[in-house]
Amino acid sequence: MVVVTSSVWGSEPLPRVAAPLREQATDRVRTAILDLRLRPGQRLIERELVENLGVSRATIREVIRQLATEGLVTVVPQRGAEVTSLSASDAADIYEMRAALEALAVRRFVQRACDGEVRALRRAVDAIAASARDDGGAQGQLAAKDRFYEVLMAGSASGPLQQTLAGLQARVRLLRATSLSVPGRPAEAAQELRAVVDAVEARDADRAADACVLHIRHAAATATRALGEDPVPR
Repeated sequence: MVVVTSSVWGSEPLPRVAAPLREQATDRVRTAILDLRLRPGQRLIERELVENLGVSRATIREVIRQLATEGLVTVVPQRGAEVTSLSASDAADIYEMRAALEALAVRRFVQRACDGEVRALRRAVDAIAASARDDGGAQGQLAAKDRFYEVLMAGSASGPLQQTLAGLQARVRLLRATSLSVPGRPAEAAQELRAVVDAVEARDADRAADACVLHIRHAAATATRALGEDPVPR
């Protein structure tokens, strides 16, 4: 059994600031999962979370319920809560869904985005490249990619697309964290997304969609290899 040590959470208890403690605790656990400090399949033991985060057991239960809703935590009968573990086949299905949905989002962006939104997409991909070049760490790289997709979805102006992708968001971020943890992948991803933006700036929807699908295929290959090579200790 993997023990969640205090080093996962840092040495300080949660600060008493304006945001409710439940939100702070949820953010702390979510970040540990997406940073891969809490590994897929790792158990989340209430007593240890209470001690390390300095909150009540009731708060921890709310945190677990919230993260289960997001798909980052799975509650297993007779075992309790654990970090969601995606199989390579699950990951492949999610990437296939992403490829179809995000290619459509890129097409809609080309058709609907104003020039200011196109410039914002270029700035977002430049930030991704800078994070990869400067080794901004997992959270920095994830934040940069989140910003890219925020701009993309806003410019696509499609409520149904945004709602559908939102349902996949947590698992997508978990897979994204897995693929970006592979050495060299952040720089490759930045280059692939530059190709998407180049095509967007040319207002070439077909080329932009193809570049988007190629990026997702490469991410899928990287993540599924990592999932297959990194079994979780039980």
